[in-house]
Amino acid sequence: MLLKTVLLLTLVAQVLGLENGLLRTPPMGWLAWERFRCNIDCDEDPKNCISERLFMEMADLMAQDGWRDLGYVYLNIDDCWIGERDDRGRLVPDSKRFPHGITFLADYAHSLGLKLGIYADMGNLTCMGFPGTTLDKVELDAQTFAEWKVDMLKLDGCFSTRQERIEGYPKMSAALNATGRPIAFSCSWPAYEGGLPPEVNYTLLANICNLWRNFDDIQDSWRSVLFILDWFVKHQDILQPVAGPGHWNDPDMVPAWKGMSLDPQSMKAPLPC
Repeated sequence: MLLKTVLLLTLVAQVLGLENGLLRTPPMGWLAWERFRCNIDCDEDPKNCISERLFMEMADLMAQDGWRDLGYVYLNIDDCWIGERDDRGRLVPDSKRFPHGITFLADYAHSLGLKLGIYADMGNLTCMGFPGTTLDKVELDAQTFAEWKVDMLKLDGCFSTRQERIEGYPKMSAALNATGRPIAFSCSWPAYEGGLPPEVNYTLLANICNLWRNFDDIQDSWRSVLFILDWFVKHQDILQPVAGPGHWNDPDMVPAWKGMSLDPQSMKAPLPC
């Protein structure tokens, strides 16, 4: 089974920012969303559902097929992994699809020289309707992820208010740092504010996030790739100065599907140069 998607982030320039020692270069790895979406039907489609099995299989491929040795070390879970909150208010993974828990998966990734990323959402619900991270749960969720030995957190913004985002993203950054575990922080905040000043304060973002989604989600088409590239080129005078070691613009993952010709696939890879 081929790796379907690759995280490749963008726009290098020196600027002061978040100094947690992480992501001195743009992170590279594999993210489940574009290929597997929110497929949770493991009875009918066990090989392609969001599950422990899927991520272990991808970890094996990253290690065995040479991806890890090229620097693709992040194995990232996206939406649809959460089962519920327990009686203590802690997030727990779906017990059927992740029977051994997230710590087990993190240990497995680490044993192969990989890092594990996980997904949460600022607000009552995730984008696909699973339990979200409200303001009163930020510290609890940060501590939970640290205890699970997670290496990166992507915090989305579906179903959040602007005020929740203004308070929640800096609060999560502080909470992650307070755990004592190095956890790279990916913020979707600017994508929910139009991606540009004055609504987006990139100076603030560089001080609380290791990377941030600026614009639309990429879709399974070359038209979508061009649309996103065009936006970044159009606004490069704003975006380039705020990016640098430890804090990066994020144009979303690089899709690599069978129906896409070689030239389009090759065009997005040089973006960070």
